[in-house]
Amino acid sequence: MRGSGINLWRGLSYIEMSELYTIGHSNHSTENFLGLLSKHDITAVCDVRSQPYSKFNPQFNRENIQKDLKQSNIAYVFLGRELGPRSDDPACYIGGQVQYHLLAATEIFQEGLERLVKGMQFYRIAMMCAEKDPIMCHRMILVCRHLRKEVDAIRHILEDGSIEALADSEDRLLRHLKIPALQLFDSTENLIVRAYDIQGEKIAYGSQTNNQNRNHDGIDDL
Repeated sequence: MRGSGINLWRGLSYIEMSELYTIGHSNHSTENFLGLLSKHDITAVCDVRSQPYSKFNPQFNRENIQKDLKQSNIAYVFLGRELGPRSDDPACYIGGQVQYHLLAATEIFQEGLERLVKGMQFYRIAMMCAEKDPIMCHRMILVCRHLRKEVDAIRHILEDGSIEALADSEDRLLRHLKIPALQLFDSTENLIVRAYDIQGEKIAYGSQTNNQNRNHDGIDDL
């Protein structure tokens, strides 16, 4: 990865199975957050916040968390420009709201995915955003959606340190949106895709719903 700790591949061990973890920093203390990473043997954090700062939790401001991760021998890379929920491209907005399908089609987003997947060959990566619940966060609804068929395993580190596989998160998303598990003319995969579309509209930056509800954790998930 250009200009980041995750492109220092020389001398590193190659990892055959591609797996990705995700985590929301939420209101964790630095000690608790580092403990969660250590518990799951994370060796690199990929920050996908568009703005890597938090007025409520300054311990997760970019410079602060980067320093603390380094002291714990965990690499840090910022990919918020490539994989964040905002975009500098006006073409990704309709009516002032980000459209995830348009953002995902951009060259810079695709480059971000490629860099992330390449980093998985050498690091055990946790993709970090702010929101504690993955089904409420773009790290799942946008980024994981476009990696789910490319990566062997995607696992979410939940607030209590337990692991939720992406498939289980998708089942929970279906229940959250009250989408029936089976419909006569729809496959399960089609229902999951619909759920991603619906939730993307609900949480995308710029929407009225997002502006009203995005800080329900008391954090800024941007």
